[in-house]
Amino acid sequence: MMIIMHPGAHKEQIKNVIAEIEKHKLSSHLIEGIEQTIIGAVGDGHYVAKEIFEALPGVESVQRISQPYKLASRQFHEQDSIFEFNGFSVGGMEVPIIAGPCSVESRAQILEIAQAVKEAGANALRGGVFKPRTSPYAFQGLGEEGLEYMAEAREKTGLPIVVEVMAVSQLKMMEKYVDVFQLGARNMQNFNLLRAIGETRTPVLFKRGMSATIEEMLMASEYILSGGNPRVMLCERGIRTFETATRNTTDINAIPVLKKLTHLPVIIDPSHSTGDSAFVSSIAKAGVAAGADGIIVEVHQDPAHAISDGKQSLTPEAFAKMVKQVRAVAEAVDRRLVN
Repeated sequence: MMIIMHPGAHKEQIKNVIAEIEKHKLSSHLIEGIEQTIIGAVGDGHYVAKEIFEALPGVESVQRISQPYKLASRQFHEQDSIFEFNGFSVGGMEVPIIAGPCSVESRAQILEIAQAVKEAGANALRGGVFKPRTSPYAFQGLGEEGLEYMAEAREKTGLPIVVEVMAVSQLKMMEKYVDVFQLGARNMQNFNLLRAIGETRTPVLFKRGMSATIEEMLMASEYILSGGNPRVMLCERGIRTFETATRNTTDINAIPVLKKLTHLPVIIDPSHSTGDSAFVSSIAKAGVAAGADGIIVEVHQDPAHAISDGKQSLTPEAFAKMVKQVRAVAEAVDRRLVN
């Protein structure tokens, strides 16, 4: 439920409401606005009468949240959430671009591509160091060595780094290096990992499972939010359908639907949703036109010889061209790329 405090309610009243929430074995989530404070009481609280909280000093009203996903819902947080990063924001008027290779292959490779995407207009650097591969014999990533290379690339370019985490056991090590955790499609319902990420305060790029509904995606993100980590960015990366012309089917519908249902930023991944570099720019532009708050795209200096996902990777030249086109689309829908 959502407990709305009177404007000007003092700290002791807020503290008493939180204590009452915890007395009923619920978790409290505080949103302090300029004029008003809202406290979310989350958990199996259907048995708790609203009147218990309505009677507390400083409480203006109490509303039950009808959606099964509580903290992700616009009922709980009406305004768009905006997350600040190094030099840009996600969720507001700006449309940042995250770019880089599927896999970190070597120090020279990631330093070269980091500089190239920075010059072309990227705002953050992506790169995989632990790779979930269909075959156990395929390249599985460089591990901590790759994280060291990513950290060096950040130092040289100023780009925050986005890296996929695959297991709870990796979190402690990765927190030392990573600015944003990527939660991949295969782990969308890895609830132990979701809970563990929720206990961190590292921002999360949360990818939709390849066969997940929008509600299932939001319910999974709730695990992270309920753990106390509010900085979750949802990512539409294509879903599995009967169509085989592309790697996945881009659910463009999901972008405006998510923007209606949740306050969390929505990112589009045109690389994984198409699986083909020939279509990446078109879907990136379509995603921004549909309301996406950012783009994550794969870029490699030599896609034909990439260790993984070369087919869907743009060259630096193609990426620079895409950025110019996306900029024009963003401006047409009253948004802007990060300068």
